[in-house]
Amino acid sequence: MDVRYFAVGVAACTILAATELRAAEVTYAAGITGNAANVFEQLVAPWEEATGNKVKLVPMPASSNDQFGQYRLWLAAHNKDIDLYEIDVIWAPQIAEHFVDLKEAAADLIPKHFPSIIDSQTVDGRLVALPLFTDVPALYYRKDLLEKHGASVPATWEELTETAKKIQDAERAEGNSDIWGFVWQGSAYEGLTCNALEWVKSSGGGQIVEPDGTISINNEAAAAAVDLAATWPGAISPEGVLAYQEEEARGVWQTGNAVFMRNWPYAHELGNGKDSAVKGLFDVAPLPKGGDSGQSAGCLGGWNVAVSKYSEEQEAAISLAVYLAGPEAQKKRAIIGANLPTIVDLYDDSEIATKQPLIPRWKDVFLQAVPRPSAPTKTAYNEVSSLFWNAVHNTLSGSGSAAENLEILEADLEDLRGDGW
Repeated sequence: MDVRYFAVGVAACTILAATELRAAEVTYAAGITGNAANVFEQLVAPWEEATGNKVKLVPMPASSNDQFGQYRLWLAAHNKDIDLYEIDVIWAPQIAEHFVDLKEAAADLIPKHFPSIIDSQTVDGRLVALPLFTDVPALYYRKDLLEKHGASVPATWEELTETAKKIQDAERAEGNSDIWGFVWQGSAYEGLTCNALEWVKSSGGGQIVEPDGTISINNEAAAAAVDLAATWPGAISPEGVLAYQEEEARGVWQTGNAVFMRNWPYAHELGNGKDSAVKGLFDVAPLPKGGDSGQSAGCLGGWNVAVSKYSEEQEAAISLAVYLAGPEAQKKRAIIGANLPTIVDLYDDSEIATKQPLIPRWKDVFLQAVPRPSAPTKTAYNEVSSLFWNAVHNTLSGSGSAAENLEILEADLEDLRGDGW
């Protein structure tokens, strides 16, 4: 082959031809949740075959906190062993200096993505990461149990509390002693920031820190939302939910021991797996709102791929990044992993709609998403998030009321902000 680029599936998503690249092995660091490793292996196979290169997956902890901490250590040391990093949508402003600008390499691809996601990965005019998939959580619910007990999908957090308790108690009275009403992510980590932001924002309590940098978290609506959630552990949720991350919640749900679950799209495909006790028994809906005047607000997530400035295989790494962010890989990821594309046209793709009918429906959930305050707080975001999730976790654990803890949080955030973020 004598051309510089080899197109895989879609001309706009080009990858470098094997004759133009010496055979290389690139290392790819990514968090592994659910069946992510198997999905990744299938995704990179066409690129490996086309280029003659190989990809080595470096599995990271499922906890995004632990993952980010390890990334920062490697990048600060200018580690040459990792060529590509899969990064959370909120990390770009904090570690942008360590990544290659991908704007030129992905020039034909950029217009295909949701502009807001491209913007989130652009720092000081540099496109430091390419979108792989977006993420917005939903409310998973047992269709069979709601029908059995004459209940509707709850529209508010108050209704969820009541419905979860009603069905849980009725099922236990019939001998199903392991059933819980609602499982979610209550451990003190980034996932709790996402959960609690959803409660607060959907109740009219703001976004912790507003887009203009105003600290808004200390208000009655936010306190009421967190106080309501504090009634769940031991009542409609296991006491252990205060240590749950995504996989712990999915474990309870997938064994058939929960009526409702808050989780990300990846759990849908696994929940319908052949070994799942809830296969075919559940559906999803937008997360509840806070009261009659609120609005559903799923936390905007998503993952992107960045190329290290310290990589000695930058050419091959950039090639892989562009391929993984392109239409063919995103379509394949949607079909086999149930991940939400960031390429707009894929929401109208007939094959995706046939094989993953949930994805076109999830677009409605996506349109109600709320971002975490990483843009206004920039490099201080991790500390902001940590202060927030600890204040919430204290309340959930019974250490102070939400009003008390959010007042302390406001003061801590003011100290952190100083003269500006």
